[in-house]
Amino acid sequence: MAIELPAIAAGLPMAASFAMAGGFAALREGRRRTSLNAAMHELRRPLQALSLSLQTGAGADRPIASSLEMAIAAAEHLDREINGDRRALKTAHVPLRSIVAAAVDRWRPAAVGLGRPLELQWSAGDDALLCGDRIALAQAVDNLISNALRHGSGAVTVSARCEPRRSLVIVRDQGRALARENPVLLWMRLAGRRRHGHGLAIVRATAAQHGGSFRLSTARSGTEAKLILPLDRERG
Repeated sequence: MAIELPAIAAGLPMAASFAMAGGFAALREGRRRTSLNAAMHELRRPLQALSLSLQTGAGADRPIASSLEMAIAAAEHLDREINGDRRALKTAHVPLRSIVAAAVDRWRPAAVGLGRPLELQWSAGDDALLCGDRIALAQAVDNLISNALRHGSGAVTVSARCEPRRSLVIVRDQGRALARENPVLLWMRLAGRRRHGHGLAIVRATAAQHGGSFRLSTARSGTEAKLILPLDRERG
């Protein structure tokens, strides 16, 4: 069917409007990305300076150094998200104890400040190995401890043990600090509009990426978060 010239002419203003709107959206996105990259640059610079200071200083505090390493890794991840550079996980043989013990050391000062005991109970042996991304695994354990300190109550216990072909890292606290969540905050969390509350989602995603799983159970007696990860096939 032939298209009439008047119909084409009538459609031009609408097409031009769509093109202009698309141009403005691209311009706004470009400015936003430029602004985010500038902010990323300002964040990365002091982190790198602190990292170099700790490396050259005598007797650098290990929890501070490991926390700084985590912050730098998070900044690099944000950089990749802004600029669309999705990289695969860095796979290596990772001692389970180094991941869990370092996380407990990082969070012990915060637990002391909150008046909350933080205890490590280790029964996984000294040679248990994981195969995966060291930083991602450390972030997962960090999130479990942070979640227990932020949303739980009482003492926090971090335990680790090995079963055939898998390891279990379990973080327990004595129950939620608040008996009932504000309905508005609950709706915002479900709608994805809150800026917080991403920790357990990160744990679940990391477990899946490493061939494991994550389980969370709550009861009146307390909350238990269980991270299950396969042991390294070569030496676990």
